[in-house]
Amino acid sequence: MVLSIGGMARLYLIAGALNAMLAVGLGAFGAHGLKGRLSADLLAVYQTGFQYHIYHSLGLVLIGILALHLPASIWLKWSGALMLFGILCFSGSLYLLAVTGVRWLGAITPFGGFAFLIAWLLLAVAVFRSNGVNV
Repeated sequence: MVLSIGGMARLYLIAGALNAMLAVGLGAFGAHGLKGRLSADLLAVYQTGFQYHIYHSLGLVLIGILALHLPASIWLKWSGALMLFGILCFSGSLYLLAVTGVRWLGAITPFGGFAFLIAWLLLAVAVFRSNGVNV
């Protein structure tokens, strides 16, 4: 059986894979390039950004796989969009805070965290509303 991947599934599978690649690169940079250059507190902030980045990259891959079965789900579409937004705001602000020391960037982080929460909720809604589609 040949599976054609298009639309939302393709978008979120690519976004998830590229974000996972980016997270691994940034994680290695943090572990090797920033160790000894940042305080323990700022290194922990960077590590938190990395952890949420990699987890939510895998979440995007999951959304892409589910989109193969639920290609018309607006709930799934918004879940993926919010997960991408969350990565940018949550992990992005923590990465920047850690490397620049600019503390006000921490004010952006909760917006990303809230986006993550809503993204996971919408993912659950998408599956719940799937009407028994083989997911």
